[in-house]
Amino acid sequence: MLLVFSLLLTSTTFAVSVPQVGVNIADIVKKVGPAVVNIDTVTMVRQPLFPFPFFDDPLLRRFFGEEYERFTRIIPMQGKGSGFIISQDGYILTNNHVVGNADKIVVTLVDKRKFEARVIGRDPTVDLAVIKIDAKGLPTIPLGDSDAVEVGEWVIAIGNPFGLSHTVTVGVISAKGRTISAGDRSFENFLQTDAAINPGNSGGPLLNLKGEVIGINTAIIPYAQGIGFAIPINTAKQILDDLIKFGRVDRGWLGVYLQSMTPSLAKGFGLSEPKGVIVAKVAPGSPAEKAGITRGDVILSVDGKEVNSPAELQIAIRSRKAGDKVNLSIWRKGKSLNVTVTLGSIPQTERVSLPSKIDLGIVVSDITPDLARRYNLSDRIGVVITHVEPNSPAETADLRVGDVIKEVNGIEVTDVKSWEQALSEVKDSSIVLLISRDDNTFFVSIDLGK
Repeated sequence: MLLVFSLLLTSTTFAVSVPQVGVNIADIVKKVGPAVVNIDTVTMVRQPLFPFPFFDDPLLRRFFGEEYERFTRIIPMQGKGSGFIISQDGYILTNNHVVGNADKIVVTLVDKRKFEARVIGRDPTVDLAVIKIDAKGLPTIPLGDSDAVEVGEWVIAIGNPFGLSHTVTVGVISAKGRTISAGDRSFENFLQTDAAINPGNSGGPLLNLKGEVIGINTAIIPYAQGIGFAIPINTAKQILDDLIKFGRVDRGWLGVYLQSMTPSLAKGFGLSEPKGVIVAKVAPGSPAEKAGITRGDVILSVDGKEVNSPAELQIAIRSRKAGDKVNLSIWRKGKSLNVTVTLGSIPQTERVSLPSKIDLGIVVSDITPDLARRYNLSDRIGVVITHVEPNSPAETADLRVGDVIKEVNGIEVTDVKSWEQALSEVKDSSIVLLISRDDNTFFVSIDLGK
């Protein structure tokens, strides 16, 4: 299991030296290898009994009602990943995407012993998770300092690629401070390496030549060879205690929905150039509302650091904790002002998933060439609305046949599968869609009536 990302920053070339004399990579692997574990997961998923292309159509689900489940079956979906032991009593660090949705987790040690594991804490924001097995006297790996890592430094990746058990690859740090994106979500400050990282490596350690963990192997770019990414270990060290004690990280919450600035919008807002991010909606009762932020404000900076995309603002906010104060530079109706906001905790209601069947009253489809011609679509990324029910929430929100849905609550939608996945992650009583219509994009908020 491995995340696939796109790279947002350009690369820089550096001179690379050979490993220093006296360093034996085999000795390092022998020393720390026993603390690297293989992780096998089982996730129960519902599948249709018959491979009809329109079986998951919301209209059919409503038509059959409770009978719908008679035409489905629950099957186990297997996954594989890696992790490493951080305490002798069985705490293991890995990626959230390896274990986050698993119904069963089995950890295999290098000596072939198997243990069923339980999730202790997860932080999807940075794709980290801590799991635990019931064992004592386990080998551990020391955690290093990722800030001290230099570009060109040799590194070692250990993991479970393709379920092949322990595999070791060697490379160098190609770059630091990478920002990478998965859909509309962005992750900052990643280490880039050319050490081979393959499916199943996720969650495994990236080591320096002292045998210390400096990163957690996480992602690749699918169309490129020799480009892999690792979460800096210092990012994990900042949140490990919270994950173990509380099961989560109490990150700061601002409570705004954001829209990217464009040249045409910048002109309309009276800005000399496209900069900042637009507040498309303010959550009721949120820290933003209490601080006086309103829809239509343009947030230019956070604590003096410019933000020019929703991702940059999200990164700036999620790096703070609840209770922290941040100073926002705001552009409002042609004037600049500063607003101090005390960040809150993400409301509990946002952590509880809504029922999986969210009925907006629309039917969507992948954008095929035929549909693109039928609806004259220049935008081919997303899902296209092919039906809107009368008197539905979608009709009330003025959604139309031919509209292209590109995001759900900030999660990018590229096809029907990602649309359904994004809907399954909705945790509020309203949903915000990014719509493309007639070469224009805009946000639409729909009340789910919860």
